[in-house]
Amino acid sequence: MFRNIYNNSPVLYPRLISLLFLSLAFFAGHSFIDLSPNLASSTGQDSIASVTLGFTGDLMCHQPIFESARVSADSFDFNPIFTYIEDSLSAPDILIGNFETVTAGKDRKYTGYPQFNTPDDYVAALKNAGFDFLVTSNNHCLDRGESGVLRTLEILQSTGIPSTGTFKSQSDRDSVRIISLNGISIAILNYTYGTNGMPVPKGKEWLVNLIDTALIKSDIEKAVSYSPDLITVFYHFGTEYKREPDAYQKKIVEFTKRAGADLIIGSHPHVIERMEFFSALGGRLDTGYVVYSLGNFLSNQQWRYSDAGVIVNLDIEKNLHSGKCRIREVRPVPTLVYISRFTGKKQYYILPAGESTDSTRFEFLSKNDLKRLTLSTQDTRSILYSTAE
Repeated sequence: MFRNIYNNSPVLYPRLISLLFLSLAFFAGHSFIDLSPNLASSTGQDSIASVTLGFTGDLMCHQPIFESARVSADSFDFNPIFTYIEDSLSAPDILIGNFETVTAGKDRKYTGYPQFNTPDDYVAALKNAGFDFLVTSNNHCLDRGESGVLRTLEILQSTGIPSTGTFKSQSDRDSVRIISLNGISIAILNYTYGTNGMPVPKGKEWLVNLIDTALIKSDIEKAVSYSPDLITVFYHFGTEYKREPDAYQKKIVEFTKRAGADLIIGSHPHVIERMEFFSALGGRLDTGYVVYSLGNFLSNQQWRYSDAGVIVNLDIEKNLHSGKCRIREVRPVPTLVYISRFTGKKQYYILPAGESTDSTRFEFLSKNDLKRLTLSTQDTRSILYSTAE
């Protein structure tokens, strides 16, 4: 795994993002993000490269979350939230999440729902936890208007986390993000169904990627022109709290398959929805993959289904002779947001719910808490592997 060269902490800084991000310097219309040298391994006559992609759902920050992380008037420590999920977050080579808030600065007042504004320390904690890339196009990305979008991008960039979905200029929007690791390159596109009625400034439509089939088709075609090994489209869409994809999601996913995407990832419903394989049409991947919703990775929504999320790990292999890729394995890790009150103050933890039977690891959990973990795991697996209606 990577080590962070900016801090030698062995626990909270688990990976080095060797970003040849070049301050988002754009070459011929795309931003090439090289995360490591080619580390292909040899197996028999074929030379095989491999990479594990990890996807998480909504990274929210309701007011009780940032208040629990408050250290002083304008200092926050979000790092403890990831204490028990650290191993799961360091498992994928590339970890991608949906950043569902903005960092507009303390002068704009920190707030939670319905219009979010989160302390900058949250971004630093995500970096420390191992997030390598964030998508930012969602219904809360305009919660502090254009200035909030632009400052959020500044904070992400200064922290060393590349992103896509919201942009600082037309040329920025037109630049396709392509991540490369171990000889495998992945283009990442991101779109949202809307922005909670907050209008995108007239003449600055480039600020936020909205779901527009003509735009998506054009972007996928542009991505194809740079010959990535995979094209991933991350959507923010669906009906909140509905555990089955709605008609709109299905329609957009079918369109995206035909347009040539290999991986389709969804968020927004705040609950998990099913995953499935499909016949990829781009010729890069033998079988495509879609998960309609990854649920909440972090939120204050403490009720059944919305307190759960999942890290979906996709093990990708590429034959360096033929150039063909395949999904070798899909490994979901169910997660649960747990709130402790050991010291009389709330502390949020993300727990790997899949290990709920290991009561020795979570000795602080009551029997009822362990039952909740077990139930959450069962719910997640049941939903993910459910078949289409």
